[in-house]
Amino acid sequence: MRSKLFVPGSRPELFAKAMASSADAISFDLEDAVPQSRKAEARANLADFLGRPDLPTDKVIIVRTNVPASPEFAADLVALAGRRVDMLNLPKIDQVRDVTAAVVAMASLLATEQAPELLVNIETPSGLRHAADIGRAHPRVTGLQLGLGDLFESLGIDRRDPANLHAVLYALRMAAAEAGVFAYDSAYPDVEDEAGFRAEAGIARRLGYLGKSCIHPRQVALANATFQPSEEEIARARRIVAAAAGATRQGLGAFLLEGRMIDPPYLHRAQAIVAAADA
Repeated sequence: MRSKLFVPGSRPELFAKAMASSADAISFDLEDAVPQSRKAEARANLADFLGRPDLPTDKVIIVRTNVPASPEFAADLVALAGRRVDMLNLPKIDQVRDVTAAVVAMASLLATEQAPELLVNIETPSGLRHAADIGRAHPRVTGLQLGLGDLFESLGIDRRDPANLHAVLYALRMAAAEAGVFAYDSAYPDVEDEAGFRAEAGIARRLGYLGKSCIHPRQVALANATFQPSEEEIARARRIVAAAAGATRQGLGAFLLEGRMIDPPYLHRAQAIVAAADA
């Protein structure tokens, strides 16, 4: 999921266009992008679209709901019942109890066979402090997504300072690793600033983030290019996986390959690269 393209739920004319894009995932938003007066309309539009039988199978379909503690969340779930939703994106999660409340509501309002995964937004100081616990709050939580706009703007932190950016990206990455879930990068607000997008995405990539959110189709290619393993990385990963098979037959837990020690963490990373390349 190198790229995740954001689409307001109030813009149904963009739904099919987004699905036809090169983004790995499409995130339909029912929260901040939709004014209160149009929430019901947006839900109806999205429910109609996600009920179609011809939706592409090569896209991850995500819906960003309203805050779980709000009455709007239950209405979102009712509208999405029986529709294709691969993942729910929960915004503004501060504590484990927020995830627990969401899961309880999902069990009540969604069919048993409809069990979308959860991508949880970390966009407050409290959320960042409790991120590891939030990440392991329930088996359905598969990823933590950083909300830099909400987090930095509310605190007056300069987002363009690489030190500030690295510190928060690193903190969330460590929390996600502790919880055993993936970390996902925030949206970049300046569509015209491709250099800024690349710089921010590059830091996330080097920290092991899975991909980056996009608010405009032109950002999708940038995210895909940044988070796609290079041919050299893929080739080396394949060599590691092949050599590991031979080492296993010899009863070796670690081995040397091209002058570098390979042990389980390196092997697991290589296997992930190969799997992504094959997919």
